[in-house]
Amino acid sequence: MFENFDINASLGEKLAFALPVAFFGILMVFLLLILLAVCIMIISRVVRAGESISAKKSKKGPDTEMTAPAAATAPSGSPLPATQSEGSLDLVDVDEPTAAVIMAIVSNQSGIPLNRLLFKSIKKVD
Repeated sequence: MFENFDINASLGEKLAFALPVAFFGILMVFLLLILLAVCIMIISRVVRAGESISAKKSKKGPDTEMTAPAAATAPSGSPLPATQSEGSLDLVDVDEPTAAVIMAIVSNQSGIPLNRLLFKSIKKVD
């Protein structure tokens, strides 16, 4: 490609040689960006489909290996009002501000309001 390039050529000839090379480079960048965007959309749809399948599966029956805290309910089995929480919390080697941050993170990541979660204990693991 560069064997035909004359270093002593005029500016117009150099520009005529450089423009197709620059255009090809820009075209490649945009094509790869489009390909990357398509891949991201496909992966996003696959993840959403997996989430919907798992949501349908969790609606059918309770999961036996539940690691997230369960939603708090009143003794009658009905959900608590938005301004009320229930239960007590045992803190083992954890101070109250740290426990509050942990509970806020769990609430945020699970999408469940904090007053709907029931924390039984928070223990520091070394």
